[in-house]
Amino acid sequence: MALETGYTLILAIIVATLAAIVYSLRILVLLERRISRIDAHIEALVKAVMREEVKIEHEEKEIETKVRRK
Repeated sequence: MALETGYTLILAIIVATLAAIVYSLRILVLLERRISRIDAHIEALVKAVMREEVKIEHEEKEIETKVRRK
């Protein structure tokens, strides 16, 4: 009887450990997805800033050429 209780206890510990590992992996996957979305948003912001920067540089060159002509 005591031997069965020992096996049951060991089996319960193993099952609980596996459940904890599965839960941890689930949390890691959710965090990875969140980080991926954040990364995509940062890339979109950087692209928008780069477009604006190119526009500003182009306008700056146009102004410099106009000033040189005068």
